[in-house]
Amino acid sequence: MRMKSFAIVAALALSTAIAGCSTIGSQIFTNNYGPMTDAGYHLPRIPIEKVPFKYRRQVVSYDTDEKPGTIVVDTQNKFLYYVMGGGEAMRYGIGVGREGFEWRGTARIAVKREWPTWTPPSAMIKRQPELAKFAGGMDPGLTNPLGARALYLFNKGGDSGYRLHGSPEWNSIGKAMSSGCIRLMNQDIIDLYDRTSVGAKVIVL
Repeated sequence: MRMKSFAIVAALALSTAIAGCSTIGSQIFTNNYGPMTDAGYHLPRIPIEKVPFKYRRQVVSYDTDEKPGTIVVDTQNKFLYYVMGGGEAMRYGIGVGREGFEWRGTARIAVKREWPTWTPPSAMIKRQPELAKFAGGMDPGLTNPLGARALYLFNKGGDSGYRLHGSPEWNSIGKAMSSGCIRLMNQDIIDLYDRTSVGAKVIVL
């Protein structure tokens, strides 16, 4: 019985490693979701115990030919990987575009902004007329849809209109409910923002 139990545990460990998402050591940053003050804004604690473990920020094994600093967004599994090199990446849980708003491709981060202003595009205002009051931009703040940080994605045609950004809606992580942008928990977008450079490559799968 003892040998059987060991074999089961070993098999589970092997399958996790093959999946390319095994954690390295104990580098899981569960304690980094507490309240914090940032640029005068008081971010509340995220009830991280309610967020599935796999969507919490953590260092994982990640085999890729992409150079360190590259961001890879896995929309199907709701993960964002920041390539660190050495076979590792920082993985974040994300929320993605709902049906009809998904997108794929390669872009680069052209602009980084702390506590950005949110301006709904005209197509969104047409769908949701109540947003017309923000046509000139919604002031930064805890209820702003872009959250604490935004990374603006540009491609060969210029501004793609898509962003990697924070969100006060922590319970949307792991779901498909945005208008196409990739959202992270506010504490996570702050961490990603600090790691990322303007010009970084972003691959959305």
